[in-house]
Amino acid sequence: MRMMISFAALILSVILLQLSSGAVAPLDALSGLALGFSTEEIGWLGSAHFIGFFIGCWWAPRLMGSVGHSRAFAVFTSMGAIGLLAHMLIIDSTAWAIMRVATGLCVAGCYTVVEAWLQAKLTNANRGRAMGLYRFADMGASLAAQLMIGVLTPAAYVSYNLLAIICCAAILPLALTKQSPPTVATAPRLRPMLAVRRSPLAAAGVVVAALSSASFRMVGPIYGSEVGLAADQIANFLAAFVLGGALAQWPAGWLADRYDRRWVLIWLSGAAILSCGLTMLLQGGGTQAVMLAAFIFGLTTFPIFSVASAHAHDFASPDERVELSAALMFFFALGAIAAPATASMLIEVFGPGALFAMVALGHAVLVFFGLVRMLARPTATERTAYIYAPRTSFTIGRLLSRERDKPKSQDTPSGPDD
Repeated sequence: MRMMISFAALILSVILLQLSSGAVAPLDALSGLALGFSTEEIGWLGSAHFIGFFIGCWWAPRLMGSVGHSRAFAVFTSMGAIGLLAHMLIIDSTAWAIMRVATGLCVAGCYTVVEAWLQAKLTNANRGRAMGLYRFADMGASLAAQLMIGVLTPAAYVSYNLLAIICCAAILPLALTKQSPPTVATAPRLRPMLAVRRSPLAAAGVVVAALSSASFRMVGPIYGSEVGLAADQIANFLAAFVLGGALAQWPAGWLADRYDRRWVLIWLSGAAILSCGLTMLLQGGGTQAVMLAAFIFGLTTFPIFSVASAHAHDFASPDERVELSAALMFFFALGAIAAPATASMLIEVFGPGALFAMVALGHAVLVFFGLVRMLARPTATERTAYIYAPRTSFTIGRLLSRERDKPKSQDTPSGPDD
């Protein structure tokens, strides 16, 4: 029971962290518009977040080794709170970008601490329940964070102060738990080319996943404003994307476990291209049409990271799982750094539809590359189980490695390539 209470404390910290960090990106976009920032400047705020995320993923395990889990978590949440509170003290896009680096550091660092703590405490008896709760809490809080935008006033100190309070509150459950912190695990070596060697298609797939997700979540509010949505409608617009992505996980996993995962990636990317075209067609069709398009966009693009990750792990040995997950996250971070800045520049020059034209082009390249890779080698004869893989830290692979190595049930239907 004490162990489950400890897990509950960690999960509550994740929920509070996600509520705070998940709301700051759309709030920054709307605040930037209200303060007269250019579209390009707002896009750079999203890119700055992922620069901080990348640095945090690399630094967090080393900081944990120096000061321990609890102090490291406090350091990262403090950085996030400072970045939030400083927004309305300095009204400057460059200063805000630096603050968003602090937010990205906070997200990556805190998730690294929580996942390292979970990894050390989980056993085979409780791993499935704990990970299911962890994924549900992360996705549910992300959805709630988007909805918060409807009640947060852009460019207001109260709005950023509220998010900073929630960020600080994330320290409390972890700090008050009576469970002793675990010993610090060795940080995974970052070998980006491991992902390319195991599956070039998977490496390309996670970059395209970042292109879709990061550009939409960081620049989507600009698109919503350009097509006439109010602040509360933009909140629903972003939430529709997250909801579509959450609902897509089960059918995507069902398909990925039964058919050649390269075909699943190709068909998902093909569907994503169609959803981009649909979104551009419906941008003038009224609020409900825009919401439906966002839902379908999330439905078709959100599972691509997890399918690509599963495909890469099909060609990896068990002792490579942690480093391979870190390598895939590295490529996701690179794509996420470039995507918001590029999307915002295209929107400024060509209009709001350019966001989805860029995403569609990325998926078209992935379709072509997937077909080329199918000619290069046959599908894997033994496959790992499909797992929804959160894009949280380089250490998420530790939590997922044992799940990937579970033997498949004997009654799993066979696909045509088995």
